[in-house]
Amino acid sequence: MPELATQTPANIYNRVPKVTVDFWLIKLMAVTMGETAADYLAVSLGLGLTATAALMSAVLAVALFFQFAQKKYIPPYYWAAVVLISVVGTLITDCLIDIFGVPLTTTTITFTLALAATFAAWYASEKTLSIHTIFTTRREAFYWLAILFTFALGTAAGDLVAEQYELGYLTTGLLFCAIIASFYIGYAVFKLNAILMFWLAYIFTRPLGASFGDLLSQPTEYGGLGYGTVITSAMFLSAIVAIVIYMSVTHDGDEKLVTGSAA
Repeated sequence: MPELATQTPANIYNRVPKVTVDFWLIKLMAVTMGETAADYLAVSLGLGLTATAALMSAVLAVALFFQFAQKKYIPPYYWAAVVLISVVGTLITDCLIDIFGVPLTTTTITFTLALAATFAAWYASEKTLSIHTIFTTRREAFYWLAILFTFALGTAAGDLVAEQYELGYLTTGLLFCAIIASFYIGYAVFKLNAILMFWLAYIFTRPLGASFGDLLSQPTEYGGLGYGTVITSAMFLSAIVAIVIYMSVTHDGDEKLVTGSAA
């Protein structure tokens, strides 16, 4: 690849984090906050979906600019982009449903196909979907596009099960938790493909987080606990900041070194 011609093995780093317990914990918090923060900005502050989507998309573009400029995994830049892309993914789905009247089943199918097409194009271009070798701009672009569609799809799927199928937020959250557990069992016990299990788990953590975010923030008459979007968002944002600080202090940059070529 032309981009690798200017790099040496000593300065080629993976640009995304290792998959650890910390990774899944902060990712779950980020997607939960994405749900509540989107509701707070659009509804509680009265900005409306269109203005909120435009504003947060612009902020996300700035965050991704700085993320792409790093050329290695730097926790604050990476996780700021994840939180913002979670908010934008939620808003995209909400706009399609609430403004354009697209049914939840249609949005779920549409984003499933969009995500599948992204993976197909990624694999056709790079011959891998591994997150352990995101060390070129093209691979990173595919990565973030896939992340965006996982958040949009997860929002649609979560709302479909919790609201249209009327399972409620708690039951929906427990259902998706069980699904994610099955992916881990498939990987750990039955040795199923690690990349496939990772991406399936990544997709389903979005509706899991959204369900528990709605459970905490929504009024009791709608099946929630009534904490509101302000308290819920602030609670998860505080936890995210604390974990990012911990990651920034403790992570070893050399662990992100890519020793292979384009595998």
